[in-house]
Amino acid sequence: MKEILELIIKNLVANKEDVSISENIEKNNVEFTVKINPKDMGRVIGREGRIANSIRIVMKSLGNAEKKKVSVHFVD
Repeated sequence: MKEILELIIKNLVANKEDVSISENIEKNNVEFTVKINPKDMGRVIGREGRIANSIRIVMKSLGNAEKKKVSVHFVD
């Protein structure tokens, strides 16, 4: 799942080398923390948070297929 999230994020941002994703797994919960360049934050969040919500929906769908609860947090 982490690889898919990384692929999505890197295709959105201009500073690909600044992308780092940490993964915290506890039983059936998976939490991703995405760190990106502050200049790219608007590209990832999108207007009214639509892109960020879409990314979260995709990742939750992937988690459901594996019977896991997934959350994604964006930080700069």
